[in-house]
Amino acid sequence: METWRPTGEKAAEADGVSSGTRGAARMTAAGVVALAAMVAAQIATGLRPHDLRLTTVVVVLLALSALAFAAAAHTPRRAAGGFAAAVTAGYAAEWIGTRTGLPFGDYRYTDALWPRPGGVPLVVALAWGGMGLAAHAVARRAAPRGRAAAILTGAFALTAWDLFLDPQMLRLGLWVWAEPGPYRGVPLGNFAGWLVVSALVMALLDRLVTTPGGAGRAGATGLVVLYTVMAAMETIGFAVVFRPPDPVVAAAGGLAMGASALLAWGRSWPR
Repeated sequence: METWRPTGEKAAEADGVSSGTRGAARMTAAGVVALAAMVAAQIATGLRPHDLRLTTVVVVLLALSALAFAAAAHTPRRAAGGFAAAVTAGYAAEWIGTRTGLPFGDYRYTDALWPRPGGVPLVVALAWGGMGLAAHAVARRAAPRGRAAAILTGAFALTAWDLFLDPQMLRLGLWVWAEPGPYRGVPLGNFAGWLVVSALVMALLDRLVTTPGGAGRAGATGLVVLYTVMAAMETIGFAVVFRPPDPVVAAAGGLAMGASALLAWGRSWPR
């Protein structure tokens, strides 16, 4: 019995869909590999907390994992464009911030991280891009309808990460504040600045990355997993691994990032 096969334009369309599906599967697999390597690197930082090379490796793997998952959820071109925009926005905010004190407050980077063009370590800009993509996926799952709601949700999700990031980087001596603040040396105005810049990053990503149905694809789930893994590992790190442990930071960051992750997973579970 002869099997019907599509011909002409239909055949080309079917081949394109099949190729796209295979490409998305490969990107998802690459994201999983990079995520697993990042987890291993984070465990290593717990054993050797002052080895800044490991800190850089964690951020690079975070960025690679997020970029691969975003490419699977949307398209490689959209993922690359959104990632580049988030990195550029993050770098610009840090460059302006170290010169003017706006929007984060009066601070400066030390010489610990290189390369550092314009006084801003490139690895910091990569972190804005990687976690920006992850927070955007969380927001799109938690607030699937309405661009404004997604931007605000994503801004909160990304700022929640800074509840861990700033205290950890201060411990490592990566930057210093002119006037230490009440949250483990971090001024509270810093978090207002993070909300503003994070909202800008979310607006860029929502414009450049989002595709119809992308939030429900495996790559988007991978980004939510990435965000959740970061929340869990940072919480465990501050609670029991770092010396001395810091239950205040563990609780504050864990609750904020955990709430964002739970909102996203709650939208994912069948009702």
